[in-house]
Amino acid sequence: MQDEITRALGPGCAGALSAQQASDLQALHGYWEGLCAGPDVPRRSEIDPRRIGGLLSNAFIAERIAPGVTRLRVAGLHLNAVMGMEVRGMPLSSFIAPSAREAFALALVDLFERPARLEIDLRAKAGLGRPEMTGRLMLWPLRSDLGDVSRALGCLVTNGDIGRASRRFEMEAVRVLPLGGAAVPVAGPLEVMPGGLRDAWRGRGAPRGRAYLRVVK
Repeated sequence: MQDEITRALGPGCAGALSAQQASDLQALHGYWEGLCAGPDVPRRSEIDPRRIGGLLSNAFIAERIAPGVTRLRVAGLHLNAVMGMEVRGMPLSSFIAPSAREAFALALVDLFERPARLEIDLRAKAGLGRPEMTGRLMLWPLRSDLGDVSRALGCLVTNGDIGRASRRFEMEAVRVLPLGGAAVPVAGPLEVMPGGLRDAWRGRGAPRGRAYLRVVK
């Protein structure tokens, strides 16, 4: 059984899924897992869109371009609808509210450097012409053709009307599921200290850069 790190970032769990969404996501995870060679992650070139099934419009491929920063290389139509524009080439963080992007960047470091899977519960607040939305963002690491873990298979499912785009989400919880080895224990809700991300996951050693996570007691 894999170790799971959960970082509670909000007051509750927003990522409630319908039975069909849960089933489709489980099938997508099973497809990715079936491509793994033991603890190793599959290559981007092994992903066959025909095997993604009912979540094709929700799926995407992201490329790591810097620590904590990813760019969308391929994206389904649902992502375009949520943003109200073509999202290919945009940072994946465009879907995340500015106040949550620091924590999102740290989760992306985990995704590629451990490597690990990510499950993120999302909530978009209601506003003028914008009903409340909930959702779940899932990310699975992939290797590039050069063999480095710098690509990711992702899926964004949402519940609620999109309304007036663009929609951006707060993160209610982040679950980091390492693919092998012991997890760094995390207990209690976390907050991001002021500053920016440089080039390392803060839980791996002494803090570097201008920001890190701490346990809030």
